[in-house]
Amino acid sequence: MNLMACQKVSNARVHGIDFTVREGEIITLIGPSGSGKSSLLFLFNRLMDPDEGEVYWYGKPLSTYPVEEVRQKIGMVFQSSSLFDGSVEENLKFGPSLRGEWDQKLGISLLNQVDLPESYLGKNADQLSGGEQQRVAFARTLANKPEVLLLDEVTSALDVKSVEIVEELIRSLMQDHVKAVLMVTHDIKQAKRLGDWTIYMEEGRIIEQGKTKSMLSNPSTYELSKFMDL
Repeated sequence: MNLMACQKVSNARVHGIDFTVREGEIITLIGPSGSGKSSLLFLFNRLMDPDEGEVYWYGKPLSTYPVEEVRQKIGMVFQSSSLFDGSVEENLKFGPSLRGEWDQKLGISLLNQVDLPESYLGKNADQLSGGEQQRVAFARTLANKPEVLLLDEVTSALDVKSVEIVEELIRSLMQDHVKAVLMVTHDIKQAKRLGDWTIYMEEGRIIEQGKTKSMLSNPSTYELSKFMDL
């Protein structure tokens, strides 16, 4: 099932973007710095809008949905966890409290989803390790019950062990909680480990896209071959 799509989308940072997000897929976005990967994610969260073309959500223009609904259903996690000052619980309850849906059982459930003990609810966010903070950031996004996750370099600042934990978290969320993931990564090996479909970008354009294993094993463009140093 097609969840989201870009059709001939352009703005100041991306040009002529065409691709589809299908249910059950992890899509990895790779390319050099400044190639437009994060800008492409921002289009799906209404942090940016196209000047030309259209972004679709369930076949309807994304621009026709209230921004609040878009950001609830299409959740985003950034490179920096960006947790608020205060406790883990205060961070997790922010979104649900706005809708009158918060109770402590939900907090415990969210921590279980990211493999953290319920005792962490009372901890100050600044007392956590980088990997723990990133998992709380995932839990805070999951509190809004998103259907799709947009992940912008979410492991680039983490140590190797924390990267392994977050990658396993992403796999488990795909199985049980979300319908699709779009993930910007600078790490080709990570793209190979996680991606079902991969998009390679340069200068705001999609240069090549395809099934991850076959595309990264046998790129069809000079640009991707050069990027991979093949």
